[in-house]
Amino acid sequence: MAPPAGQIRPGRYLAIFALIIVGIYSLVFFTGNQKPTPELGIDLQGGTRVTLTARTPNGQPPSQESLKQARQIIEQRVNGLGVSGSEVTTSGRNLVITVPGKQGEQAKQLGQTAELNFRKVVQAIPAGAASGRGPAGTTPQQAQQPPGDQPSQEEAIAQAKQLRQSTDQKKLVQAVQQLDCSAPDPLRGNADPKKPLVTCNQDGTQKFVLGPVFLPGDKIDDATVKSPTQKAPQWGVNLSFKGEGKKTWADFTSQNVGKQAAFVLDTQVVSAPKVNTPQLNGTAQITGQFNQQSATQLANTLKYGSLPLAFDQSAAETVSPTLGIASMEAALLAGGIGLALVAVYSLFYYRMLGLLTILSLGLSGLVVYGVLVLFGRWIGFTLDLPGMAGFIIAIGITADSFIVFFERLKDEIREGRTFRSAVPRSWARAKRTILSADAVSFLAAAVLYVLAVGQVKGFAFTLGMSTVLDLIVVFLVTHPLVVLASRSKFLSKPSVTGLGAVQRMGDRARAARKRKTDASSTTPKEA
Repeated sequence: MAPPAGQIRPGRYLAIFALIIVGIYSLVFFTGNQKPTPELGIDLQGGTRVTLTARTPNGQPPSQESLKQARQIIEQRVNGLGVSGSEVTTSGRNLVITVPGKQGEQAKQLGQTAELNFRKVVQAIPAGAASGRGPAGTTPQQAQQPPGDQPSQEEAIAQAKQLRQSTDQKKLVQAVQQLDCSAPDPLRGNADPKKPLVTCNQDGTQKFVLGPVFLPGDKIDDATVKSPTQKAPQWGVNLSFKGEGKKTWADFTSQNVGKQAAFVLDTQVVSAPKVNTPQLNGTAQITGQFNQQSATQLANTLKYGSLPLAFDQSAAETVSPTLGIASMEAALLAGGIGLALVAVYSLFYYRMLGLLTILSLGLSGLVVYGVLVLFGRWIGFTLDLPGMAGFIIAIGITADSFIVFFERLKDEIREGRTFRSAVPRSWARAKRTILSADAVSFLAAAVLYVLAVGQVKGFAFTLGMSTVLDLIVVFLVTHPLVVLASRSKFLSKPSVTGLGAVQRMGDRARAARKRKTDASSTTPKEA
C-alpha cells in the first residue's frame, strides 16, 4: 500500500543509504592491494621534483611555443601513467615536474622525446670490442682531445651526422667500428629521418646499420600494452596505424618478408623483429626488454605524442613532506574546530534536531572518506591542502542544508501545524531551496575546476564532490530521520525537539483561527 500523498517510507531511504555505504566500503576493503587510505598530494606526503633542460641543435634558447607544447604533452603523459597530483611548470628553458609519492622513477623518464620511427635493418652486428672505440659519433683523435678542445654540442651533432648518417658506405663501416653504445648519443632527438643511421639497441648489445625512415611515428593511431602469454612470454606494445601509415606498413611487410624492421625510439633500436608474414591489417608489435611498467610507460608516451624538443635531466630531488604534515595538522585542527562549533550550535539551538545534524555530518564524512579512497585508486586523485580546504568549506554547505530544512519546519509549526504534519510540508519547500543552493555551489566548483590550474583544481574537486554527497545525505538520511522522529511520541515532544516556544506560538495561532472561525459561524439572535 502506497503512503499518503506527501509522506515517505523512511526505512526504504535509510536502507538505500546503508546499501551505498556497504557497497563503497566493500570496494575499499576487498578490491585493490593498496591500504584503505586516501592518496595524498606532494605537500602532504612528499615526492620528487625533476628539472628537465631543453637542448636545441643550434644551442639557441627554445621558443616559448615549443616549451608550452612540450609541457602540455608531458602533462598528458603524467595523466596517462596514472601519476596524479603532479605539476608541470616552465622556468626559462627548463620544465619542472613535481610528482607526489613514490612515482619519482616514472617522473625521471617523462622527458624522453619519444620520436619513434621505422627503419629497415641493413645490418645487425654484435656490439663486441671494436678497434678505435670512442664516444658516439666521434673519431679516436677527437676522443683524445683535451677537455677544453672538446667540440660544442652543435659541433658534436654535426660530426655524428657526417659519420653515422653518411651515404658513403666506407664511413658507415667506420661509424660501426667507432660507435660506443655506452656513451651519451648526441643524435638523440636530432637524427635526420631521410638518411641512413648507425646506432645501438637499448641494452647496448647490438649495433645496427639502418636505412632511412620509411614510416614516421606520427602515423601511429594508438599504442596499448601487450601482456605476456604462453606463446609470447614477454611484455610488449601493440601499435595500430592511421591513414597512409596502414598502407605503408602493409607494403613494407609484403616486400620484405624474411628481413628485419627496426623500431627506433630516440635513435635507439627498441625492437628489430623479423617480418615473417605480410601485416595487412595496419598493426605492429614492439617487443624487447620490457616489464609491465616500462611497457606501459612506452605505450602512453607514444600515444600522447613526441616532444618538440630534446631534454636533458639536470636535477632530481626528493621533496620533504615535513612542512605539509604541519599544515595538514593545522587543517585537521581547523576542520575539527569547525565541526565542534557546528555541533554546539546545533545542539543549543535545535536539541534533538541538532543530534540528527551531527549524525548526518558523521555519515557524510564516512561517505566522503570511502569515495576519496576509491578515487585515489581509480582516477589517481590525491588529497592536498587546497583539497582539505574544500572539505572544510563543505561543512558549512552541508550544515546550511540542515538549517534551511529545520527553519522551514519551524515556520510550519508557527502557523499552527503539529510537528508530524509540518514535516512533509516543510520538506517540500525546503528541498527546492537546498537543490538550488547546491546547484549554484556545484556549478561554481565545476567552473573553477575547468579554469584553474595546479592545486586549485584539488580545492574545486573536493568542493564539488562534497556538494553532491551533501544532497545524498540530506535526501537519504536527514529527511527520513526527521520523519521517523515526527512519528515517535517521545521524540516529537516539544521539550525533546527544542521546538517548545515555536509550538506555543503555533498553539496561539491555531486558537486564534478557531475563535475567528467560531465567531464567523455564529449568527446573531433576532430581537
